Amino acid sequence: MAKRTRGTSRPGQRRPAQRPAARPVATPVRPTNTLTAAEEARAAEIEAQLVAEERAAEQARARGRDRSRVAPEPVARTRPGQGSLLAARASEEYTYVVRDVRRIARIGGSMIGIMAILYIALEIAKL
Repeated sequence: MAKRTRGTSRPGQRRPAQRPAARPVATPVRPTNTLTAAEEARAAEIEAQLVAEERAAEQARARGRDRSRVAPEPVARTRPGQGSLLAARASEEYTYVVRDVRRIARIGGSMIGIMAILYIALEIAKL
């Protein structure tokens, strides 16, 4: 079966309309290496904005460096009162944490024990 060529169209499709090429609109001719006064003013304005942004960024960086040299003041840590709601919540959370840590330790220890038993069994069997 022969390949279709680009010129043929498939059934149900139209060929693209062939339009004459549009003529370019005449623009006033001006030398390409010169700028108008408005363009120069706009360029100067943009350049001034860029310079101001660079100075602000440099000042922010300098302030950040100065802050990093100064040691931060220690934060006073206070304990909640014995009968406070915060203390009650903290003690309740602490019991959950202790229980979870014990479970993790128990499971990890049992896994290490199982691996030790398997190692000994394999060494005896010489597999």
